[in-house]
Amino acid sequence: MQILRSPEEVREAIAKARSSGQLIGFVPTMGYLHEGHATLIRKAEEMAPIVVVSIFVNPLQFGPNEDFERYPRDLDHDLEVASRAGATHVFYPSVELLTPKDLQVMVEPGPMAEVLCGRSRPGHFRGVCTIVAKLFNIVQPDFAIFGWKDAQQLLIIRKMVQDLNFPVEIIGVETVREPDGLAMSSRNVYLSPDERQRAPILAQALTEAKLQALSGQKTAAKLRSHVIARVENEMGARVDYVEVVRMSDLSPMEEIELGNTMIAAAVFLGTTRLIDNVRL
Repeated sequence: MQILRSPEEVREAIAKARSSGQLIGFVPTMGYLHEGHATLIRKAEEMAPIVVVSIFVNPLQFGPNEDFERYPRDLDHDLEVASRAGATHVFYPSVELLTPKDLQVMVEPGPMAEVLCGRSRPGHFRGVCTIVAKLFNIVQPDFAIFGWKDAQQLLIIRKMVQDLNFPVEIIGVETVREPDGLAMSSRNVYLSPDERQRAPILAQALTEAKLQALSGQKTAAKLRSHVIARVENEMGARVDYVEVVRMSDLSPMEEIELGNTMIAAAVFLGTTRLIDNVRL
């Protein structure tokens, strides 16, 4: 596995692969890799002989009072996980390289970025899209793999690729979960033992709402109420949002439409923000 630090090194490695007609898969990450990331890398490895994994904690996607400084980092561990999962190249750029002080041009993701996580994290998806666009330009992959856990991010990136004519296929992989159902996340390390015990209630509540919908409950407000009640009363968490939205544009729904509906939630358990979703 090759470790690359500059766009020039990446382009040289990719040019070599392209000259022999090899497909390029790409998995962008913020590091602190876990089994969820490994699943994405393995998926890419199934589809292409060249798999580039980027490790970059993106300062542009963190708000002023968020956890950029304390976000967990462990490069040695990340390299081991990436290698074991099948990465052929790791791109590990510096903050100065991808976000220089004179950076002015940003990618504005539009209305889909103003709801759900975007409402409580203004500017977050602008930061995500700007860096992902830069990474796509540097790596020039045939396809990129994203997890459905960050469904809003996946759908916005897919829209960006469509609108800006990136020749990159965006592939979603189902959320990887702990044995008790909690969606895997690098931020789970912030949870205290007691919080960790209560955290799976979010996934349980969303799954129950999905089952209610599949059993005939079409009213979005009732599904929302069920999730909120479980999260507040049993999980002891503070709700950031619980929304029932159209997958096509993330607009709110009053009546669910099977095949185009997502129930998405973000909650604070102590100081840790957890997100999860189910699709119908």
